[in-house]
Amino acid sequence: MAKAKTIIIYMLVVFVLYTIITDPRRSAELVGVGFEGVSTAARSVGEFMSELVK
Repeated sequence: MAKAKTIIIYMLVVFVLYTIITDPRRSAELVGVGFEGVSTAARSVGEFMSELVK
């Protein structure tokens, strides 16, 4: 089972590297979207916690 997990992780890393090398502009857009999502989630959690404190 651990060997299968290792192989899947290696395949995922190779896929990500291939995507970055072949189309860096699209990769940058995807990273930007990901960071925007994380930022929005963090802001929402902050607002929620602020409302709990009030």
